[in-house]
Amino acid sequence: MTASYDGAVADVPWQGDAVSLVEAFRRGERSPVEELQACYDAIDASDLNAFCFLDREAALDAARKSDPTLPFGGLPIGVKELERHAGWPDTDASLVFKDRIATSTDTMLQRAKGAGAVLVGQTTSSEFGGVNLTRTLLHGATHNPWKHGHTPGGSSGGSASAVAGGLVTLATGGDGGGSIRIPAGFTGLVGLKSTYGRIPRGPGAPNGNLTTTVGCLTRSVRDTARWFDVCNGHEGNDPLSLPRVEGWEAGLGSVPTRGLRAVVVSDWGSAVVSPAMWAVLEEAAEHLVSIAGLRRVDNVDTSLPRLGAAWSITGMAALAHELRDHWPACADMLTPEMRFGLERTGSLYGTEARGKFEMRRVELNRRMTEIFSAVDLVITASNPDVAFDAQGPLPDTFGGIVAGAGNNGVLTFPANIYGNPGISIPAGTVDGLPVGLQVMARHFCEPLLLELALAFERSRPWPHIAPRG
Repeated sequence: MTASYDGAVADVPWQGDAVSLVEAFRRGERSPVEELQACYDAIDASDLNAFCFLDREAALDAARKSDPTLPFGGLPIGVKELERHAGWPDTDASLVFKDRIATSTDTMLQRAKGAGAVLVGQTTSSEFGGVNLTRTLLHGATHNPWKHGHTPGGSSGGSASAVAGGLVTLATGGDGGGSIRIPAGFTGLVGLKSTYGRIPRGPGAPNGNLTTTVGCLTRSVRDTARWFDVCNGHEGNDPLSLPRVEGWEAGLGSVPTRGLRAVVVSDWGSAVVSPAMWAVLEEAAEHLVSIAGLRRVDNVDTSLPRLGAAWSITGMAALAHELRDHWPACADMLTPEMRFGLERTGSLYGTEARGKFEMRRVELNRRMTEIFSAVDLVITASNPDVAFDAQGPLPDTFGGIVAGAGNNGVLTFPANIYGNPGISIPAGTVDGLPVGLQVMARHFCEPLLLELALAFERSRPWPHIAPRG
């Protein structure tokens, strides 16, 4: 289909959500080609360092041929650097692989393109997706559009910066330990970490320690729902991917929530959370309980086994295999966090450690099952504090409380190991920086989480992009 467009040339990228932009394309008020050019102009002028590769010629060709009747017809999107697209750089955000080129395209990107999305280019990531800030030797530091000099989080930091910074309306993300929810919380976006296997990975993606899911960072709940409409469903290259589920966007506003039991937890996973931030989030949690008709349940044992070391060691074992032909000669080409992780864990992974990790996973599975037998929802923070320095290092103090660098990510990775869904909902600001309310549910309950996020969005609309200074 070829559309005619009567609107003027776009001076800046669309500042609303993705769904409204597609609707503008359909009405002829906005042109995909004009929108794409506005995105590239904004990226070129931006100091956020959100993009590291741009595919201008292919994107322009796709925009010219776009069909606005498709779910994402003509929509420019960013693609996280760790995802594969044939012919694009395949660096894993590391100097070690700066010259590597991808030979295949991930299923999620194939489906997005089939639904009309125009792939602008790659958004920056943390190296190998290993930490919750986006700063690498290959690309430098990415900034939070709410406050330059602060991180947008990681590992999907470039995607979060691009969407919250007004460069594109939607960008892809991946979450192996919080890498969608953490940057969403830091930048005021919607970030859904789905049930494990909801959207296929690969082809060619290793299963690793069975923690990573893929998805998106968006400005609205309906944008996320539409993304899952397009991208979910089993694919043979990922045998652990789940059967297709229909009606994500159409079902918004119809999922029952009244009477569901919710526990509000400040120290989920034994985390230490900034008191100033928790004051904002606890009030937001009470608001969500009220508007959704939830029943708050107190005196629930929400203690979990400590799994940070096991999660880190198994992840580093996979990285050691990827770097097997380069390590230790490549040590100086790695970020301090990755280098330290490899040096620290190199002698720790073996059959005994693997067995211990699996027993820890079994213990976590048991505890999570017990918790979700007592409640339907767990409500906590997405991050232990607001966004920290873009250059790092990882903080060890949170709202004045010393808890160690290991406190980063503690709130998010239990859901990665257990495989259940969690969502980060924009819930306000502290010191001018966004804070995210994390809500978790049982496996396969993503529609419920989207429903709760929608109720919050309708009652307390959040800004689609960071305020401009």
